[in-house]
Amino acid sequence: MPYNISALRVKDFAKWKSGFDREDGIALRKAAGMKSYQIFQASDDYNYVVVLTEWDSVDDGRKFLQSEELKEASRESGVIEMFGTYDTSKSLEEVEKKSV
Repeated sequence: MPYNISALRVKDFAKWKSGFDREDGIALRKAAGMKSYQIFQASDDYNYVVVLTEWDSVDDGRKFLQSEELKEASRESGVIEMFGTYDTSKSLEEVEKKSV
């Protein structure tokens, strides 16, 4: 499965998460082909967020991350900045996952 990593800074995590969890956002992600997601916060800055998303296909993830719908939802939920540390138009293929 392909994955994308998005790192962002938000004004207020609780407000951003509330927007992320709205029914229309869930429907939008599902319709775009998102299979699952994980959300992480920096331990010393809860407004620094990393989202790992799993997709049906590389193209689905790419299209969604570049979509106007995502840009608008990001603005509405208080995303201040999308960091350029990761090229989120690139997808990752899982090589290995183990429990230790």
